[in-house]
Amino acid sequence: MRTHRMGVTLVAGLVVLCMGEREKNGTAQTAASGSAGAGDVAAQAGATITGKVKFTGARPVMAKIDMSDEPVCKGKYQAPPTKEDVVVSPNGMLANVFVYVKAGLPATYKAPAATAPVVLDQDGCRYKPHVFGILVGQTMSIKNSDGIAHNIKAKGVKNRPFNISQPTTMTTPRTFSAPEVMVALECNVHGWMKAYAAVLPHTFSAVSGADGSFKISGLPPGTYTIEAWHERYGAQTATVTVTGAETKTNDFTFAAR
Repeated sequence: MRTHRMGVTLVAGLVVLCMGEREKNGTAQTAASGSAGAGDVAAQAGATITGKVKFTGARPVMAKIDMSDEPVCKGKYQAPPTKEDVVVSPNGMLANVFVYVKAGLPATYKAPAATAPVVLDQDGCRYKPHVFGILVGQTMSIKNSDGIAHNIKAKGVKNRPFNISQPTTMTTPRTFSAPEVMVALECNVHGWMKAYAAVLPHTFSAVSGADGSFKISGLPPGTYTIEAWHERYGAQTATVTVTGAETKTNDFTFAAR
């Protein structure tokens, strides 16, 4: 009986050990895969392009937004919010720059299907996110979290413009039918509310964070034209060649003007 118990204990221990290793490896693989681009899509194996967006020159002072007529929104801030045209960190890194593959993908490439919509939220009388990517045909869920009247106007050129009202808390779905960088979005009720949607046929894109960093993962081997777009300072391009699962670094610098 004692021998039988020891055997059962040993088998159970091996099962727990194997499960633990499998969970650890799965977690490591998930963390390494990163985000492939617009919206919620399946992770892709491949190369990575990473970098930072720097800002040089005098940082512009963003105007404060007067929300005194909208107490619901004003109450969501401890200090008066400012416009988001140019967001520069104390150490000179530029946020809200859209970085994407402009050219170079194989003609046979097909983007994986999105598994969830991109959510554009109106919260605190601001669009969140301010800049984002979305696949052609992917649902954009326009959400009103403020519960007050908002208006969403999409100023597409290659895509059909639309203009919808949301008088209260609600969600409205919309899609784009053609690639376009960028589709400007604005609110006719609150003139300071602006956002930008990059409609792409692929998921290889990123938006620079508060520290200026970006990361595009899952690229097939090839030579790519990478574009960095900013709402005030325009666009810059770079050529990057990647092979296998390597990581290449390419930084961008925008200057005040």
